[in-house]
Parts: sequence; C-alpha cells; structure tokens
Amino acid sequence: MDYLGGLRGTGVLLCGNASVTPMQYDFDGYLSNSGEVTSCGEIRLPAAVLKDIFGRADLKLRTAGGRVLSLRFSEKRLPTSCVGAAHVDVAGDLPAAADWRRRSGWRAPPPATGAARPQSRWTRTGAAQAQAQG
Repeated sequence: MDYLGGLRGTGVLLCGNASVTPMQYDFDGYLSNSGEVTSCGEIRLPAAVLKDIFGRADLKLRTAGGRVLSLRFSEKRLPTSCVGAAHVDVAGDLPAAADWRRRSGWRAPPPATGAARPQSRWTRTGAAQAQAQG
C-alpha cells in the first residue's frame, strides 16, 4: 500500500439527505496493491452532534469542493472522553491517485553518484524490464 497524501478541509455532514452540521476533516489517502484509492482519517464536529450520530451507517460528507464522501466510524464505541473528533473510513468520490497532495516535506534521497540502483522485479520499472527479458 502506498501513501498518496492528505485531504483536509471543511464541509457539511449529511445524515441521509439532510444537512446536520458544518464539520472539518483531515484524511489520508492510500493506493492499495489492487490499484484502489482508499482513505481514512479524522472528522471534527460539535461533541453533542457526534454523540448523537455515532454509529449511524448513512453518514456522508459534502466537501466545500462538492465531493460527496461516505463515512463509516472506525471504532465500535465512542470514547467517553469525546471532544468532538472521531476516526472514520472514507469511501465515495475520492480524488484519483495523482490528485492527492503529499503533506510531509520528506523527499526521497537522490541516488548515490556512480552506483547502479538495483531493480526489483516487482517495481513498475523492474516488471517492465523482467517482461522485456523473458
């Protein structure tokens, strides 16, 4: 599974088709081995509202950009110390893999000068080379 980046912003929580409350979200995106984009992360909304809607299966987020994302709570129980945040699994109108923004400032180090970089037959480049050879 490869990390794609983050998706954060504001939107409106929908319960069924009814607007419930404004909320904030902070999601991470991943590309699975099967090529599917998946996401999970945190939602933040008033604690009283979160307690009322926790566990419902018909929750969606309409982002400020117009995407509609399905939300499913990752935990079975809401912690008693709930302060208006919960972890969710996200599905629906997720951005394509190329449209996620990496959050960290991490950059892969440049290859060592003069050293040949080994190719795994399971990388895209390695797979193409293995196919060309055999």
